[in-house]
Amino acid sequence: MASQTFSTRSRLSLLLLLAAWLQGCAVLPQPPNTARASELASVPFFPQADYQCGPAALATVLVHTGIDTDAETLVPQVYLPGREGSLQPELRAAARRAGRIPWPLEGGIEALFSELNAGNPVLVLQNLGVSALPVWHYAVVIGYQPETRRVILRSGREKRREEPWGRFLASWNRAGLWGLVVLPPDQLPASYTGPDALARALASQESSLPVTLATEAWDSALERWPKAGAPLFGSANTLYASGRHREAAARYRTLLQEHPDHLSARNNFADLLLREDCPVAASSVIEPALAAQASAPLLSLIRQTAAEIKQAGTRDAPHCGSLAGTF
Repeated sequence: MASQTFSTRSRLSLLLLLAAWLQGCAVLPQPPNTARASELASVPFFPQADYQCGPAALATVLVHTGIDTDAETLVPQVYLPGREGSLQPELRAAARRAGRIPWPLEGGIEALFSELNAGNPVLVLQNLGVSALPVWHYAVVIGYQPETRRVILRSGREKRREEPWGRFLASWNRAGLWGLVVLPPDQLPASYTGPDALARALASQESSLPVTLATEAWDSALERWPKAGAPLFGSANTLYASGRHREAAARYRTLLQEHPDHLSARNNFADLLLREDCPVAASSVIEPALAAQASAPLLSLIRQTAAEIKQAGTRDAPHCGSLAGTF
């Protein structure tokens, strides 16, 4: 969804009445079967100042993960006075600066309860108004009560706000079901049940992450899925880009042992070997990729790598055998 600014306006009461009326005209999904009773009572609370729900909500999830901060400290990083609110990119960037990874909540309602069941509070965006007259607000979901069908939040100036399921879902749905799970790099979000989706989410923000954070996150993914192609490839690329060539080579070898037809891995591994003065080993790695006739633009990249290897000579440096290995 497009970035928005978030603030509380004087028309809130009127809009809430209108929103409640409109909500009655819509059929909203029921909580899933995974929605068991929970409340993360240890999650801290930071009452928001005027228009500053963003810093308060971000401080809540950061401190929960062990970061020493508060809402006031985060205001200069995420609050935009001219907009009287905070933007989603600023929240994500501030989380990364604090040494945490902001994982987008994918999967909507099911994902929300997966995270709660795993003990992870979820930072959500609500539209407390209506689509035509939005009133944006950040809150943190910390629990759910099946008996009363109420969602428990750290919200605004309320440490423990209970919202009826229908009201919460309507306001969250009007904000595109946007949510964020902020975690240390050695912990993965519970709602990501497959390696490919997690790898895409991590790779999409890797250019904004410190190398140490990205490397540790890839290692965590490989602990969960040790033979999966996507995290092996992401981890190898990160190690290669950071100059840790021997470790990167080991990851590429493991990847190609498990997935010999991974053409992008063949190209990158061959490029690494070339940079290590191993043109013969690089050639043996890239040749199957050339024969496979990948689709453009990957084919063009493979051909370029192969041409560079061909120009590099026919003798490998002494360390190339251990670096290239066998697969």
